[in-house]
Formats: sequence, C-alpha cells, structure tokens
Amino acid sequence: MNRPRTIALVAALLAIAVGILFASVTARAPVAMAGNSPQITAGNGLPSTAGSPPQTAPPETAAPAPAETARGPVTGLPLPRFVTPSLTHRIDWVFTARGMPLEVVGEYGHWRRVRDHDGFGGWVHYRMLSGARAGLVNPGGAVLFARADTASPINAELEPGVIATLTRCGPSWCQARAGGYRGWLFKSQLWGVGQAETFK
Repeated sequence: MNRPRTIALVAALLAIAVGILFASVTARAPVAMAGNSPQITAGNGLPSTAGSPPQTAPPETAAPAPAETARGPVTGLPLPRFVTPSLTHRIDWVFTARGMPLEVVGEYGHWRRVRDHDGFGGWVHYRMLSGARAGLVNPGGAVLFARADTASPINAELEPGVIATLTRCGPSWCQARAGGYRGWLFKSQLWGVGQAETFK
C-alpha cells in the first residue's frame, strides 16, 4: 500500500472518530459544580428541577395604600398643619371685656396662644396682654369677705361672670377687688388662677 494514501486514510478515520465522540458528549447534559456538590443543569444552562420539590414564588406584598389626608372644609388645606401667627390672619375673636382673664397655652416669637374660660381663643400679640392678674367668678357666685376668714364680715356678694382684679393669692384665698369693693374670696370660686398657684 502506498504510504501517502495510508496516512490520508488514517487521518480520515481519526476525523470520523473525533466527530462521533463530540456528538456523544454534546448530547449529554453538562455538569456544573456548585461548591463541593454537583448540580445538574439542563441544556438551556438553567438548574434542573428533576427530583427536587417544586419551587413556589414568594407571595407579592402589596404596598400599603397612602393614608388619605384630611382637609379643612373651608380652606381645603391639609389637617392638621402648622402655621405661624400674623397680623394678616383672619380675626376669629375680639375680647372686649377689660381685664378678662386669659390662659396662655402657647408661645411663638411675640405671639401668645390664649383661650378663655369657655375654651375659645387664638393668637394674640404680647403687647395686647397684661401681667395683671384677674379672676372670673364661677357660675356659683362668690362671697367677698373682709378677711381671709369666713367669720369675718361680708363686704359683697359677686354674681357669676364678674371680673375681679386679684392682688395676691394664697393656698385657699385670694385678695381681690371688684365693683368698688375689696376683700377676700375663695380661690375655688374663680377661673383665672390655678388651684396650686400662689402669688403676691
């Protein structure tokens, strides 16, 4: 046999053998190593699910719906909201009674948030307020004694709603004047001074 023809025949046989081997290898699923444990992957490169429990997608958690913001029936602005007092704001109340006691419940700069005995009020400029103390006689009325003693003479009987100017207050009694009368009355008969408050 001619030597060149023999070499060509051997090369052809080798090419056929390599082709058959390549076809058998590609027909098998490839094996990918994950850590130290083999993981079988399907032909599309994704992990095979054969022999493993079915996987379920985690439930989707719906995003909480945003809380609806309450709005004022007049302005349509959100409630509650923060504002600052100003001379340009609407006037809600006008206190016309001179010496009317008001309770300060808030402060902002030169402004004071006040309320009266009925709980009504708003923001007032501090220059509109006085440090003088006064008390509003409660619905039951009050008796103005000559001294801080119920055995002392009665100087006057004050009707509900009378404004009394307070000079000083102790634990139980307040010295006051109203309608041209002076004397002492029980602190509990007044709105405008704290029950535990004392001053001179």
